[in-house]
Amino acid sequence: MDARQETQRNPYGMDEDCTNCARAAERDRVVHGYGDASADIVFVGHTPSEAAEAAGVPFVGDDAGERFQDILGNLGLNNSLPTSTTPELDNAYLCYLARCRHPDHPPTDDELQACDPFLTADVRMINPELIVPVGERALDELAREYTTTPAGELSVDDHHATSVRGRGFELVPMKHPGRMTDTEKEQFITYFLDLLQTDYRQTKGRRGR
Repeated sequence: MDARQETQRNPYGMDEDCTNCARAAERDRVVHGYGDASADIVFVGHTPSEAAEAAGVPFVGDDAGERFQDILGNLGLNNSLPTSTTPELDNAYLCYLARCRHPDHPPTDDELQACDPFLTADVRMINPELIVPVGERALDELAREYTTTPAGELSVDDHHATSVRGRGFELVPMKHPGRMTDTEKEQFITYFLDLLQTDYRQTKGRRGR
């Protein structure tokens, strides 16, 4: 973690009282980004689970969250047990397309659009080298925004544990951990570890780590 960073929870101080869409009336809390604010790697999911909302931290607190945190541990990005709801992340930042959970339905297109400024701010401030869309909807949205590949040509089932060239960084799609088989989990870990051994950093004025 950046030595100048005071907290991993919402390190950029984004609005936790946001009322930009109707989901504000149904949520318990906003789940903004969490992790190393100088990370090279950003993981982006669709919307908080009930467990993530309760913790206020993305990708924690239930079986899928523990599986996800175990993957990060295997990649050397999480220094905590997979069961921790306040993981100690290094070189990884976690966030969602939609920052609020609705108990009855996934985010609408309008709600995702209302939330997009938070994701855009995260990406611009972190300036990552690798973005990992977690799940089909995250891949669809990120591909549309950050690549020249038509979104309809990308499927998380087909592109899990591969790289897709983006504008200034690579997308590395990951199946949602709740849908991932043990084989697919190992496939992602192996692929990503190999990727980390390459010179994945681009020459675009990165901050020193």
